[in-house]
Amino acid sequence: MAHLRSRRRIALTVPLGIALAASVGFAPGVATAVPADAPATASAKAEAPKLAYVVNTRTDSKTIAYVKKAIARADGSVVVAYPKIGVIVAHSANPDFGKQLRKVKGVQSAGATRTSPLTAAGTTEEGAPTLLSKAEAKSLKAQADAGAEPLEADQWDLRAIGADKAAKINPGSKKVTVGVIDTGVDDTHPDLAPSFSASQSASCVGGKADTSPGAWRPEKPDHYHGTHVAGEIAAARNGVGVAGVAPGVKVAGIKVADPVSELFYPESVVCAFVFAADKGIEVTNNSYYVDPWLYNCMDDPDQRAIVDAVNRAQLYAQKKGTLNLASAGNSNHDLASDEILDDSSPDDSTPVPRTIDPSECFDLPTQLPGVVTVSATGVKDLKSYYSTYGKGVIDIAAPGGDKYQIPADTPSKNGRILSTMPGNQYGWLQGTSMASPHAAGVAALLKSTHPKASPAEIQRLLKKQADNPGCPTEPYDPDGDGKVDAVCEGGKNKNGFYGSGIVDALDAVKK
Repeated sequence: MAHLRSRRRIALTVPLGIALAASVGFAPGVATAVPADAPATASAKAEAPKLAYVVNTRTDSKTIAYVKKAIARADGSVVVAYPKIGVIVAHSANPDFGKQLRKVKGVQSAGATRTSPLTAAGTTEEGAPTLLSKAEAKSLKAQADAGAEPLEADQWDLRAIGADKAAKINPGSKKVTVGVIDTGVDDTHPDLAPSFSASQSASCVGGKADTSPGAWRPEKPDHYHGTHVAGEIAAARNGVGVAGVAPGVKVAGIKVADPVSELFYPESVVCAFVFAADKGIEVTNNSYYVDPWLYNCMDDPDQRAIVDAVNRAQLYAQKKGTLNLASAGNSNHDLASDEILDDSSPDDSTPVPRTIDPSECFDLPTQLPGVVTVSATGVKDLKSYYSTYGKGVIDIAAPGGDKYQIPADTPSKNGRILSTMPGNQYGWLQGTSMASPHAAGVAALLKSTHPKASPAEIQRLLKKQADNPGCPTEPYDPDGDGKVDAVCEGGKNKNGFYGSGIVDALDAVKK
């Protein structure tokens, strides 16, 4: 891939036309004053599949009411409305539903959130998990140092950012909650139960929050991703299993993964950001990209509406005091380049390869304004071989694991990340999915140390206290095949591999 010139994330606000960075202020729409077109014929409705849509409007009650009626006239049904941000989630079998709604007065964008019909994985982990066997766990417990968690000897990642030392000074405050927007969290796990906040947890699958007991748990045992992430953030120091980066803070589960496909659809993510904000969650971790498009292009009306809806929701969360962190992705893409080959979208039907411009087509929520974008590193503090990067796009880096970077001081000699798994188990994973929760844990420590700090201030402190190894002095060839796999641009203070540097948990509680 060519590395031609650097692009900053704020380029996102330019092509939108409705100014994403201020979209909650809602500029007037460009739609006409006429109501929606006539409904589709009965035969067309019978043949068409039902799709989900986001309809983005002005926020006044009159406009919301008018658009709801227009949705009904266009043969749609409202699933849920979020008047505070002007987003309405709707379902319709009318093939012209999006086109009709875009003509309605007060509608600023509208589009389908998927390419396949509604039925009764877009996470950023790299490779299948490896579960810790009972024999391995027993051996690790026997080797554990006094005062350490039974499996902590294999947690090179905690030592890499000083989290083990930080816990002795300040493990984090119970007044701070990190929301894990993910596949669900198994709150019955003994390492998560002590810190789990059920009152701030829900299922947002489908776009509407369900707070019934256990709704936040994984749909299936193999939907392990969110439980692993939660353990990295806040697994308790309770003499059981592993420890999290911020073992004293609370963790909440907000499930957004489709129960069948495990995909993270836009309407579910919109719900999650709004729910987190309204429940007073201080930090969210987003180790995924919003399906079905790896990159959402502003010249496509459906993808544009997805960007608009998700951005409104995450900006709302920021304004309510929530800091949002997101994984950079595992494609080893340069988000500061002029073009990227996207051969995986849409992932809910048949992918169609396309070449995109990352300054006009966006990975969500990674490239949204104000979101902290996290790249992954291994035990040698080198960018993980899979981690996406980009000068001016990556904010910070954190341990995410790397099979090519093997720790010398751990019993298992495993370069991936060990954490909690559903069913009281433990396992190793690697990915920027694992990097983001490490950074979220450090953000929670900073919020614990500086309780009055705003999201912007916490982000500033994250960057200020990060340790930057600088661009590699040798060609970047992690697998040793003689081929340069990525090019790092920038200097010691800020560059495309690490942003401002690798997060520092010890500094977070000392400064």
